[in-house]
Amino acid sequence: MTKQELKVLIRELKKWSAPATVLLSLYIPPGRPIPDVLNLLRQEYSIAQNIKLKRTRDAVTSAIQSAIDRLTQIPKVPDNGLVIFCGENFETEESKCFVFSPPEKVTVFFYRTDKYFHVEFLEDMIEENDVFGLIIVERDYATIGILKGTRIEVLDEFEGFVPGKHMMGGQSQRRIDRIIEEMYANFLKEVGEKANSYLLPYLESGKLKGILLGGPGYAKKDFYDGDYLDYRLKKLVLLPLIDIPDQGDAGLKELVMKAQDILKNQKYVQVQNLLEELKYHIAKDDGLVVYGIEEIRKALHMGAVDSLVIYDEPNSELEKLSQEAENYGTKVYVVGDELPDAEWVKKTFGGAIGKLRYRIY
Repeated sequence: MTKQELKVLIRELKKWSAPATVLLSLYIPPGRPIPDVLNLLRQEYSIAQNIKLKRTRDAVTSAIQSAIDRLTQIPKVPDNGLVIFCGENFETEESKCFVFSPPEKVTVFFYRTDKYFHVEFLEDMIEENDVFGLIIVERDYATIGILKGTRIEVLDEFEGFVPGKHMMGGQSQRRIDRIIEEMYANFLKEVGEKANSYLLPYLESGKLKGILLGGPGYAKKDFYDGDYLDYRLKKLVLLPLIDIPDQGDAGLKELVMKAQDILKNQKYVQVQNLLEELKYHIAKDDGLVVYGIEEIRKALHMGAVDSLVIYDEPNSELEKLSQEAENYGTKVYVVGDELPDAEWVKKTFGGAIGKLRYRIY
């Protein structure tokens, strides 16, 4: 199962809900003996027979029995573990059992019957593993964000209210300047504290790969040179520091694009470069661009599609096309509204545009 297929399945599982705790979720890590799990399910089946409400009792025991039936057909837990969801849709009275080995290892043993399927452990698997911290700091303003795959996310944006230099003169000027510098240092300390609180959890989970630090003036260097960031985060700051004039979402996007050489293997930069390349081929009209679902499918069957940009639209033909393309070994970039050109891909090309390896017409 690919991550894209898992993403589709998670959307399907999230649609299921029940008025009682009748939907079964079971996660089995690799190495867990199946007989041990079967013994647990049989015990749970016996307990469930004591449920007073017949409809609830029947739904729970049916879900458990379905899981038992499927587990008895599996001799060994796969290398990445096993996940089982079984239950009845109370509205349609349809019963289903989803059994699969996910694209990443199951790390917990988890069993529960609930009003919904527990997909939180799967959602961790489709999250981008590589995260980059983004910090823009100037004398009295800062933005903190992250880059995950093709998404840039603003985590915080705040003002420091640090006055400019005072021009009074004499001792009063020196005293006021000291106060202003203390306010400035306190603001940088606040930036550091907030950056630590946002970014340390990513570091501790092993996902934080680096930090981009930028800004319009000397404040970024003061921030880097001082002991404002946790020492573990400071080690991850990617040099050189980056000069940018803007803050907020626009500033973070500029920060990432100015760090292209550093981030050349990251999805955000890759998809931006691919979109620029597609625009170049469109302008040249050299036949190396394909768009439209059916035209792309034809090109896929010929093995001609090198890379594809697809707009993220759940439960659509675009989602099916994405899965097909991955099966053909095509590089697929699924983009959402957080990417500046996503709307262009959606409206101009129906949500899918690709670069060809060679002309096909």
